[in-house]
Amino acid sequence: MLTERQLMILQVIIDDFIESAEPVGSRAISKKSKIPFSSATIRNEMADLEEMGFLEKTHSSSGRIPSEKGYRYYVDHLAAPKSSGSDIKFIHNSIQDGFFEFEQIAQKSAEILSDITNYTSIILGPEVLDTKLKQLQIVTLSTQNAVVILVTDNGHVEHRSFSLPEEISSSDLEKMVNILNDRLQGVPLIQLPEKLNSEIVVLMKRYISDFEKSFNYIKQAFFNENPVKLYFGGKTNILTQPEFNDINKVRSFYSMMENEDQIARLLKETHDGIKVTIGHENKADAIKDLSLITATYQLNEEQMGTIAIIGPTRMEYKRVINLLSTLSHEMSDVLYLWNKKSE
Repeated sequence: MLTERQLMILQVIIDDFIESAEPVGSRAISKKSKIPFSSATIRNEMADLEEMGFLEKTHSSSGRIPSEKGYRYYVDHLAAPKSSGSDIKFIHNSIQDGFFEFEQIAQKSAEILSDITNYTSIILGPEVLDTKLKQLQIVTLSTQNAVVILVTDNGHVEHRSFSLPEEISSSDLEKMVNILNDRLQGVPLIQLPEKLNSEIVVLMKRYISDFEKSFNYIKQAFFNENPVKLYFGGKTNILTQPEFNDINKVRSFYSMMENEDQIARLLKETHDGIKVTIGHENKADAIKDLSLITATYQLNEEQMGTIAIIGPTRMEYKRVINLLSTLSHEMSDVLYLWNKKSE
């Protein structure tokens, strides 16, 4: 159990280190108006905090820096959420400002977070497998290629490319779209392959000439698709952090950024509300020197996805926690309104 004096000194050290990235010494602490203790007293308390594992001493300075244990205590007991009113207003105005598709909301939100915090932001979209098809459209790009646009009931839009058979006519393509819209509307995306192989194939055989070739091509758009959608902001922001200059750490981090399945698994492990994992609490080796803060966003009572910030363990926890909480509510509100309008 830390004493009130130790708590005060620990909080000052962590707050100062978050701001400066420099070890904090007893003399600097004693100069603060809210600290009524002598340098000698502060040094003794710092030594005790180091012995208890809350602080670490660097080899190049007599000052101390927080340990992962110190950060954990800080987050759990000392870091009351705090953010400026301008940040909150900026998020509210940006997210509420005329975005009509989930992709627009998610990408804009990721960019806002990375711009405000100067950290890397990631938003995990809703599980496509849990959503239902609302509408589809086929757009021909050339005589050989087309894109099927899938719109789901929660605002998610998927663009899937596929090849066109040379023999297909525009009238057959139109019939195909009509059949697919008529029979697949309201069907969960996970069930689309099953529907295609049963009901849809029967109808296409009846109404479309050379249906087998057309059917085989259209199946390309519905099979083997990744149900996970990720939106990034500030991937390179980590390079601006003074403690992140090890080329191996950089390589490991960016390797993880390219592995979207790994990131999705990492973010899916979060629970409702705010979650903070610090340093070696993270399961992914690439971020064991970093901190990950996540928050969920929802549509009604259904969990939709995750908002995440990745930054140094010397992260502005108070501010980031409040920003994620605000953005979570804003995204949930916007998705709710979008869903009501589209019903």
